[in-house]
Amino acid sequence: MHNFIENMKPKWKSFRESMYLLAKNKLSLVAFVIIILFIGMAIFAPVIAPYPEDVYSTHISEKLLPPSAAHLMGTDELGRDVFSRVIFGTRVSISAALVAVAIALIIGVPFGALAGCYGGWVDNVLMRITDVFLSFPPLLLAIALVALLGAGLKNAIIAIVISWWPWYTRLVRGQAISIRERKFVQAAETIGTPKSRIIFSHIIPNCISPVIVQASMDIGGVIMTLASLSFLGLGAQAPTPEWGLMISAGRSFFPDKWWCCIFPGVAIFLTVLSFNLLGDAIREILDPKTRKK
Repeated sequence: MHNFIENMKPKWKSFRESMYLLAKNKLSLVAFVIIILFIGMAIFAPVIAPYPEDVYSTHISEKLLPPSAAHLMGTDELGRDVFSRVIFGTRVSISAALVAVAIALIIGVPFGALAGCYGGWVDNVLMRITDVFLSFPPLLLAIALVALLGAGLKNAIIAIVISWWPWYTRLVRGQAISIRERKFVQAAETIGTPKSRIIFSHIIPNCISPVIVQASMDIGGVIMTLASLSFLGLGAQAPTPEWGLMISAGRSFFPDKWWCCIFPGVAIFLTVLSFNLLGDAIREILDPKTRKK
């Protein structure tokens, strides 16, 4: 028990330093709070939403009602409560973004570590494949892939993963090339440590800081891409409460029935901005120079 407590002290100190640096940057702290609120909304959506039954059901007699005490964000063209759908849309957008980024990391990080650690023909093959995907803008490539696979939320996630993993491969490869020249990696090679163990025990753990920063910022980008695909009719399909799809459905009534588009748009804006600001904060926290100050 005593050893466990002693081992936890450095980790607790590091955690306190991280929280101090986060609290020091007011914008990042606000972004962190907003993200926590959105995640809480996603988890407890059925409890928080005032009309959870309205997420999929229709009430034509109450369609396009303006914001009021009964409906804080009004109702849409089918009489569904916009506030409830925005809350449930948080669950759809954030969970889809987290899944897409996680799968892209699982594919991209090992490929980048392999390319950087082995070099030679392995590096050439992996990087030429990566360059093919990087030659297309991510959104354009995602649109083309969804058009090929068929519209739907799952296919949209697959398309985003395919267009996103090369960026992590490129990032990790650059880090791995630098790390493999360090003395502790060379010492591990000298004593006959297998390459696979060097990659997963030394290379990847020492590449993780920039990867975390990039991934935290990419979540916002993936949410935006997913909303764009849904807006174009290639992502989530009705009646799924997805923010981009809600904006697409409400644009026919804009600007007279502005609430159908504005509130989902504000949710996208706040979420994307918060993840970008949090990514900047994480970069500062993980920077040794910042921690020394």
